[in-house]
Amino acid sequence: MRAIINRRAVTEYFGIAIGSLIAGFGIAAFNTPAKIAGGGVNGIATILYHTLGLEPGLAMLAMNIPIFLAGMKVFGAKYGFKSIVGMTLFSLSVSLFGQIIGYEGILPYNDSVDVLLSALFGGLFVGVGIGLVMKSGANTGGTDIIAQIISRYTPLALGTSLLLTDGLVILSSAFIFGIERALYAIISVYASTQMINYVIMVMGTKYAKTVFIFSEKLELIKQLIIEELHHGGTLFTGVGIYTGQQRQMLMAVIPNQQISMLTSIVHLSDPKAFMIVQEAYQVLGEGFTPMVKVVPIQTTRHSASAAKQMTPLVRPKKKRL
Repeated sequence: MRAIINRRAVTEYFGIAIGSLIAGFGIAAFNTPAKIAGGGVNGIATILYHTLGLEPGLAMLAMNIPIFLAGMKVFGAKYGFKSIVGMTLFSLSVSLFGQIIGYEGILPYNDSVDVLLSALFGGLFVGVGIGLVMKSGANTGGTDIIAQIISRYTPLALGTSLLLTDGLVILSSAFIFGIERALYAIISVYASTQMINYVIMVMGTKYAKTVFIFSEKLELIKQLIIEELHHGGTLFTGVGIYTGQQRQMLMAVIPNQQISMLTSIVHLSDPKAFMIVQEAYQVLGEGFTPMVKVVPIQTTRHSASAAKQMTPLVRPKKKRL
């Protein structure tokens, strides 16, 4: 089991390093030279570079540190050591390629075609890089943490919070670089978002997956899911219709960013295992989205006794006589 964990850890950190380099190249070679502030901390760093002359990579690192600490204060040690590595390597990669290439970029920028190419290729490189980092179980910090904090303390959904934070950065770039560059930034953000989704889930964009695993080594797989992914599951007993033999099946709900880790665990534990992965369109409960009262519950005579057993969160108010 230790060998499985070590092999997976090496693969994950390799993915974080490669992803950080790819994303850093996209920022240094395309986005920053073309004045494309496509949201996030890297967008703010692009604005600071062209207005105050601050080195983008170091500016990203300086901004990410307090953001990351705030995230740890709100959510605990959720982000972990791998995310610290991802955040640091991403920022340093921008500085590295900035020194090698120079922040003048690799295109001449004589016309709008060059800027459009930078928006597209910058978005593609950043999307692939961040996708690899996230697929390896880490993140690069930035406004996604701010969005999670906003979503935690306000009624705004996470997607709305992300749109708000990135939208403010793009709006700021419109005042500084002009509306044309802001529109190019939107194109770049769209390209990067599509690539992130593709890399993480290969054309999948849902929040979590329902996984069914058939294996002769379910005990080992179950133990690794608990210890490494920090998730539980349910064991079912069934009978194979071809063999007629009784066997167990493990069902678990796993967040998207951990699916690749689970696949590695299953493959390394039992190469002959059989795994089914399905979309989980909504997951409510401990470890995922909390169950809250969404719509008022109207009670009748038949439901009055049941209403008394509800938690205070969802118990309807008594009608005045």
